Amino acid sequence: MRSGLNSVVLILLIICLDIYVFMGIRAIMSNAAAPRTRTLVYGGYWLISIACLATIILLPYLNWHDWKPIVRSYVLAILIGLVMAKLLTVIFLLVDDVRRGVMWIIQQFGSSKAPQPAEVPSGITRSQFLTKMGLLMGGSLFATLTYGFSNKYNYRVHKIKMAFKNLPPAFKGLRIVQLSDIHSGSFNNKAAVQKGIELVNAQQADIVLFTGDLVNDRATEMDHYMDLFSQVKAPMGVYSTLGNHDYGDYYPWPDRDASGFSKQRAENLQRLKQVHGELGWRLLMNEHVLLERQGQQIALLGIENWSAMSRFPKYGDLKKAYEGAAHAPFKILLSHDPTHWNAQVRPEYPDIDLMLAGHTHGMQFGVEIPGVKWSPAQYFYKEWAGLYKQGAQRLYVNRGFGFLGYPGRVGILPEITLIELV
Repeated sequence: MRSGLNSVVLILLIICLDIYVFMGIRAIMSNAAAPRTRTLVYGGYWLISIACLATIILLPYLNWHDWKPIVRSYVLAILIGLVMAKLLTVIFLLVDDVRRGVMWIIQQFGSSKAPQPAEVPSGITRSQFLTKMGLLMGGSLFATLTYGFSNKYNYRVHKIKMAFKNLPPAFKGLRIVQLSDIHSGSFNNKAAVQKGIELVNAQQADIVLFTGDLVNDRATEMDHYMDLFSQVKAPMGVYSTLGNHDYGDYYPWPDRDASGFSKQRAENLQRLKQVHGELGWRLLMNEHVLLERQGQQIALLGIENWSAMSRFPKYGDLKKAYEGAAHAPFKILLSHDPTHWNAQVRPEYPDIDLMLAGHTHGMQFGVEIPGVKWSPAQYFYKEWAGLYKQGAQRLYVNRGFGFLGYPGRVGILPEITLIELV
């Protein structure tokens, strides 16, 4: 019942949004375009709006979970992009309406002489300026999101050197490639992914570390990509851990009972563990391994997903993974969710020198230029992309190799991290 009510409220809000934006379009075009042009623009606007609204209403009845992932991603991205573009437009329209409302009140209770409409330097009224700016900004946002579709395989190598006083001399110069958030179920271009794999191997890493989310939901998503990711090799091996999506928690398993248990989900998780092994990757499930070089050792710990946010699972057991590793002079932790760092790692395990995480994708949208680093992700995660330091400890958050939901990237490109310990 509550879900149905929420759906009705959402539909009504979208209708109001459509009407409000249309009023802005009509205000701009009423005296500035030929009747035929107005008819085409108005008709095109409502055709697109009604089609989007109908899709939103019908989605629950179209078994959209079973659509091809890339089709589902594009449909949802376009729907969300249009809504976001209209919301941005509405902000400008609201500012203008509030301004006009204040002016009206002043006219009613102030001087009897009505002020002339304010003008901006171009000669148009302030209302026209705000309305045009709103439509321009909304349209630009949608165009930017559409352009971002072309960036989803535009891999970038982020190279960083990290110095640690307690690093054993034998491990100085160790080259680590970190991968995260592959989300193989979202891919639709095998040749493009192959180029990404070649870029990984071109870094000539000593060891490769993967920090979770190999799939979106199901182990079968890897079937078409086993031959690609099995190419990832390194002299000291490839080690991996699980992310929140790997457990299949977000998929509507048909046999899920009232308690939430699903045998199919359990079998899916077991199969995914086997996939890691078939790729030649050592999956660390709340455990550690000791890496040795020239008679010296460091510890590599890997845990299952552990998040400080209630909406994500806490399957990880760092205490279990840490047991037997205390004597190692240097420790690296693989933990998918960066919120784990401040919530448990830093306060309880100050001798874990470096934690590698992923999860956020940098929201696949933002700005990263010299002097400016911004993404909506920063409003949800204190550490969301790149390197973070607290005392002697380090956290690196990988921006993700793949993509999820939105089939593109704007500003925050897919990442291959090369870390050199010096």
